[in-house]
Amino acid sequence: MDWIINLFTNTESIAHIALLYAIVIAVGILLGKIKIGGISLGVTWVLFAGILAGHVGFTAPKDTMTFVQDFGLILFVFCIGLQVGPGFFESFKKGGVTLNLLSTTAILLNVGVMFACYYLFFDTNVKSNLPMMVGTLYGAVTNTPGLGAANEALSSVWQQTYGELPQIASGYACAYPLGVVGIIGATIAIRFLTRTKLEEEEKALEAEEAENPQAKPHQMHLKVNNAYLSGRTVAEISDFLNRDVVFSRLFKNGEYSIPNSRTVFEMGDEVLVVCAEADAPAIQAFIGPELETEWEENESKQPLVSRRIVVTNSSMNGKTLGKMHFSSVYGVTVTRLSRQGMDLFASRNYRFQVGDKILVVGPEDNVNRIAELMGNSVKRLDAPNVATIFIGIFIGIIFGSIPFAIPGMPVPLKLGIAGGPLIIAILIGRFGHRMKLNTYTTTSANMMLREIGLVLFLASVGIKAGANFWNTVVEGDGLLYVLTGFIITIIPILIVGTIARMKYKFNYFTIMGMLAGTYTDPPALAYANSVCSREAPAIGYSTVYPLSMFLRIFTAQLVVLFFCG
Repeated sequence: MDWIINLFTNTESIAHIALLYAIVIAVGILLGKIKIGGISLGVTWVLFAGILAGHVGFTAPKDTMTFVQDFGLILFVFCIGLQVGPGFFESFKKGGVTLNLLSTTAILLNVGVMFACYYLFFDTNVKSNLPMMVGTLYGAVTNTPGLGAANEALSSVWQQTYGELPQIASGYACAYPLGVVGIIGATIAIRFLTRTKLEEEEKALEAEEAENPQAKPHQMHLKVNNAYLSGRTVAEISDFLNRDVVFSRLFKNGEYSIPNSRTVFEMGDEVLVVCAEADAPAIQAFIGPELETEWEENESKQPLVSRRIVVTNSSMNGKTLGKMHFSSVYGVTVTRLSRQGMDLFASRNYRFQVGDKILVVGPEDNVNRIAELMGNSVKRLDAPNVATIFIGIFIGIIFGSIPFAIPGMPVPLKLGIAGGPLIIAILIGRFGHRMKLNTYTTTSANMMLREIGLVLFLASVGIKAGANFWNTVVEGDGLLYVLTGFIITIIPILIVGTIARMKYKFNYFTIMGMLAGTYTDPPALAYANSVCSREAPAIGYSTVYPLSMFLRIFTAQLVVLFFCG
């Protein structure tokens, strides 16, 4: 049985290393499915499984774990950047500025409260205490990318001066469980502090939606009287008009039909046209005179259908939902948007990207037209764009390695392997289509890469921390990390949430979504959605999530580089 003993004890063996990661990740994922009170810690259990493995001596060479940890972090933050990139700059537009300022305030308060706890409860002469509090901070705000960025930045400023790195993942592990509970609890506390009634907030949302009707549609019965149109297809005519217009019915040679993009017009044809009211005069002047007679086709009202459509037409990249006039021109309603597995509210300022999924409701013919317009060809998306991912990682690592000399800092500032790829991924996600870079990956592919990166990172960090976890947490300041983490979690939420409600008069459900996005915490969003029948929490979440994720990662590096060197 020597072979099986060597498999578990020979740390230099590739088989041993692969076995170690497989066991830690599998056990962590299975434990993550356990819910207590409807709340689960999810994939973070991989960290705890790694800590247990490291504690009992089930480990691997340090250099190997460092490589796996850093490569996992790069994959993770790059895929997050691709996800948030398309909406990153849009979140600063009208309606999102105040929410993002409140979110930024909460993030800065988290850092401020962390420093206050450090000076109040810890011995500042012990150099490792501040890095451990940084780890506690990112457990308190349930942000794993921030932990990775802080850990990576710490390795560049600590080892040269102090030697072995503090295992800040121990602080993270202590604070994380109460962080998840504290975010939801503090959000509920805001409702009682501000004396908010959920029923009244629902009614306010309903009234607000009623005051924002869609653009008024205009229908015309026209006769084709422009020789230029003879022999041209509907697609060619639509491109030439460069306006949102639908040819809903065609009367040709005594027969009624439903035209599609390949239908050819001839002189004398009669068409039923739907367009925005403002575009009606120009379209009529181009096609021909409006007929006084009513459209004679006797048709029964079509039943409404609901269909999920995938955006595969590259010409849709960058176009906003509001300018597409789906309701007024196409007679359909877009009720839900989904990007990279994240459901978003159908805001008028939302910019489409290849790979987005939209839920469309309307008459079947009209829904079919939207499917044709948006592409809806899943086969185009089957091939993974691996080249774009690794081109982005290549550029991101170079960008993150550029040193910026700042007076008073022990080492030049670098964005590192977390910040560099993140920023480049955001830029590629938003502007990649202009450089002919197809940034789309299927939701499952993006989630797979992201989750693989995350579990590799968490497993490596956990195994490393496991060796000293007992001394650091159980015999050390573990309970203090739990207490200070809870304080870091709730105080900024109570302050910012109350200000958002009392001063800026935001709807309570929007505030719930904003706070969940600020803490990048899906369980908090799920709770908000469970108590609200409308889309306000999703609006708040998606508005602040891109900037919040960026600031969480960036501030982690700044705090370590400026204060832990």
